[in-house]
This record gives sequence, C-alpha cells and structure tokens, in this order.
Amino acid sequence: MATHDISFSSTFVCNALHQNTHDQHFLCNTVSRVTSAQAVTVRRRSANYRPSLWDHQYLLSLENIYAKEVESVEKAELLKEEVRKRLVKAESSITQLEMIDSLQRLGISYHYKHEIHDILKRIHDHEMGRESQDLHATALGFFLLRQHSFDVSQDDFDVFKSENGILRKNLPIKDVLSLYEASYFSMESEIKLKEARSFAKERLTEFVMETSKTIVGTNEAYMLEMVKRVLEKPYHWSTRRLEARWYIDVYRNKHDMDPLLLEFAALDFNILQANHQEELKLISSWWDSTGFMKQLDFVRDRITESYFWTIGIFYEPEFKYIRKILTKLFMLIAIMDDIYDIYGTFEELEIFTNVVERWDVNLVERLPEYMKMCFLLLYNEINQIGYDVLRDKGRNIIPHLKQVWTNLLKAFLTEAKWYKTGHKPSFNEYMQNGFISSSVPTILLHLFSILCDHISDQNLTDISKNQHSIVRSSANILRLANDLATSAEEMARGDSPKSVQCYMYETGANEDEARKQMQCMISDSWDVINSAAHTSSLPSGFVAAAANLNRVVQCIYQHGDGHGCPVKAKTVDHIKSVLFNPVPF
Repeated sequence: MATHDISFSSTFVCNALHQNTHDQHFLCNTVSRVTSAQAVTVRRRSANYRPSLWDHQYLLSLENIYAKEVESVEKAELLKEEVRKRLVKAESSITQLEMIDSLQRLGISYHYKHEIHDILKRIHDHEMGRESQDLHATALGFFLLRQHSFDVSQDDFDVFKSENGILRKNLPIKDVLSLYEASYFSMESEIKLKEARSFAKERLTEFVMETSKTIVGTNEAYMLEMVKRVLEKPYHWSTRRLEARWYIDVYRNKHDMDPLLLEFAALDFNILQANHQEELKLISSWWDSTGFMKQLDFVRDRITESYFWTIGIFYEPEFKYIRKILTKLFMLIAIMDDIYDIYGTFEELEIFTNVVERWDVNLVERLPEYMKMCFLLLYNEINQIGYDVLRDKGRNIIPHLKQVWTNLLKAFLTEAKWYKTGHKPSFNEYMQNGFISSSVPTILLHLFSILCDHISDQNLTDISKNQHSIVRSSANILRLANDLATSAEEMARGDSPKSVQCYMYETGANEDEARKQMQCMISDSWDVINSAAHTSSLPSGFVAAAANLNRVVQCIYQHGDGHGCPVKAKTVDHIKSVLFNPVPF
C-alpha cells in the first residue's frame, strides 16, 4: 500500500482486458513514482465512469440565435406586459388561480412574483375557508396558498366527504387531479391529506387504465398526459425548469389554452436557455483550465451535469453568480467523493483529511501528487468564496467553510474505513454518518453564505451541524434517493452496505420492503420541509432553494445514477431539453 512519502505521477495504465468495457467495475494498476526512482504499483479501484458527452470544444461551439437577437428580447418584454394585464384584470378568483397555475407550470411566473403574492393574499384573507362545492377550486387554492407559505387547513376538504367520512366516488377527474397535487403539501401528522392522496392516486390510476383503452379527444388526451405525469412524480417534487419545458408542449393541446401565455413562455424559455448556454461555456472554460481530466482521469467529467443541478435550484437570470459557485461546488464534491469512494488508499485518505482539517497550504507536500492538485483546487476555490462574502457582506466565513469540508471528508473517511474493515453499520449508524456524507450540509452552508444578507455565526454553525430541520430532511432525501439509485452497482463493486442493505440486515426485510421504507422516509422528509416553509427561522428564499435542491436530487436519481451514468438514467434527455434544444414555434 502507498504511504504519505510516495509521490504519484498522473500516468494510469489500466488492465487492457477491461479498456472497452463500460458497465463493469474493475481495478486499475496505477504506475507511481517514488523519490528514489523505484517504481511501486498500487492496486486501485475504478468505477469506470463514461467520458462526458459534451466536451469543452462542443460547448464552446454552441450558437443560439436568442443570445444576441434584440428583437426577441423586445418582443418578450411586450408579451410580458400583456400577460401582466391579463393576470391582474382576470374577472374571477378561480380564473386568476388557474392562470397563476399555468404561469408556474410554463416557467414564467418569476416575472410576476409581486402580483401573484397580492392576488393570493387577497384570496387567503377574504375567500379561503368558505364552504365550497367546487373541489377543483378548493384544491387549487390550497395548492397555491400552501406553495406560497399561506396558512390553510386540511379541513377545507371535509365538505367533499360523504356521511361515512370518505371522499365521494363520483368526483370529476380534473377535481381528483387537483386534490392529488394539493395533498403533497401535507405537513407532519396531517392524516387527512395522506388519506386524500391515497384515494386520489387510486382513482387517477383507474383513469389511466380506462382511458388508455379508448380513443380520446384532445382535452381527454391533455388530461391523460397530466395524470400520467403526476403519477410519475407530483409537481411539488418536480424540477421547475424541466417541468416547464415539458408543459409548454403539453399546454398546446389544452382545450382552453391561451395563445398569449404559450407564445411568451416559449420565447422566454429560449432566451433564458441562450443565457444559460453562455454561462455553461464560461464554467466549462474554468473546468478545462484546471487540467483535471488530463491529469486525473478517475474523476467524473460532469461539468454539464453539475451545471444542470444549479439550473434546478436557481434558473432566474439574477442568480448567475450563485449558479457559477454551485457548479464549482458540485464538481469539488464529486472529485472528493471519487477520491474517497474509489481511488484513494485508506492511508492517503487519512493524510488528506488531516491536511484539509488544518487548512494549511504549507502541508501540501505531505500529499501524493494527485492529491496535491485536489487540495489546491479546493483550497483556492473555497478561499475565493470566503473572500467574496467578506468583501460583499463583511463576514469572515472561511472557518465555517473549512469546518463543513472537514466534516464531509471525515464522513467519507468513515465510509472508507467501513469498506476497509468490512464493518456493517446499523441503519441508524449509517444514517447518522450519511446525513453528513450526503454533502447537503456542505452545499447548504455555502448556499446560505452567498444567498442571504444577514449571516450569523449561530446559523452557520447550526446548518453545518444539521441542527435545522430543513437541513436534516434535505440530507435525508439526498442520502436515500442516492442510495436507492446507486446501491446495487456500488455493492456489486464491493462497497460497504448502503441504507437499503443496512435496513435489510437489521430488520430482516427483503429488498422490495426496504426500498418502500426508504420511499416512505423520503415522503416524511418532505412533510418536514413543507412545515419548515411556514415555521423555519431561516430566510424563506433559502428554504425555497433547499426544496429546489431536493427536487433536483429526485430528478437525477429517479431512474438510476443520473450523475455517474447520465445516459442510463435519462439525465442526458433532461439536459438536452433544458440546455440545448430550444422550444419550436
């Protein structure tokens, strides 16, 4: 095994038997050099990740007519104002609610934040809580008001129950769909909404089975698409930009579609996409300049995927700086994860963790050659973030950033130790470490520091230590969603048990039962996040960003390891639709 006095070159000679194999995990023979010029071969694991589908030169070659077309921007401004007038002057509350819903799903509601808040406040103060016989209107109002952090009661749905306390069977499918969407805003212990969700899911599933067997009209086809989509994933759990791209196409077939909204949504999407492409070129240039893929080919080349994560958290134009920082952050986390999970020897990992904890660039000579690059990139980028915050907000956050990275790497090191010793942790032991190794506290601490104006040491400490419910629940979702998608492949290459396996060992459950339990835990975590939107002491913008992070997580890991193997897990299709393929007119 290698020790700290061995300096490694970046020459990698892999077993030729496996060079053309994409789906197997294997060991590489890494040729290393020592100062005495004696060669030592270290056996290292490899996840054999595929190369990026979008190399730097391809990204630089992207051309988009909307990037410099002044006429499109001017036309978008005119359409935006026409939509504003239509929203404000809508003749009834239900018309306004339906229009707000359409604006959100089409991805253009960010232009009308103040108008939407004022409309919902008026409806909340003067209309909600009155007995209504229109389930669609009640559910849509509940959905939008909870989404925007207004207090509404689950009891509003009691009027739609029969005498035995069960929701009526003969409800229109439009009403059931709205009820199902609303039920995902349930908070902790809201049993009625959970019951409504079960009822609605059963009825929607029946609708799909019945309708799929018949020839349907245009409006029924629209409703069928909406129901299929929500059964796959409710809107509340969906990535906003991806959902907007999908809904623009579906909205064309809605029987009462508003051509003005559709035209503005398509044009606005394409203009934003052009801006995102220009940002991606810049961040790809940064990644290319690091030289990592030339020197350290075990690292996942996922700059485009990392940028896609940031689009899921903040897609609006004003968050350009945050997207740049978050993309770098996701790449740094992936680099460290690949070192600890796959490539580094345990002895190297111990030394690296100690150097990061001491945060002293003078200690870099203790590290193997490949780790020197990793530490210096981490050190420089994190210190730059700290400098930016100090310059703009007058707060020195570097001690907190250093600590949260130390916590993350120690959690990674614990998992490496479990692998090395063959230890099988209990489910609770695994999750306590997994909250940190999920990287959520690391992500959210950086996000809080650059997003929020008022930064207290107490909040920074609480976020880094998982003291806020929004942080714990978000960490829970990422850890479990990641494990559900990746544990099979990781176990196949000999990794230590993940949450699914730990639960099976501890309870005797089979794999299907364990996976269902993980899904239930994810759902329960969303209930906590829904509650936090109303009760958390943290700024509402930060809570909303944390919720968006969870939406991206569930998108990336819904169909497999969407970060490590983006082709298999549909991430490639998602990226194309959001970043590369404009909306046709």
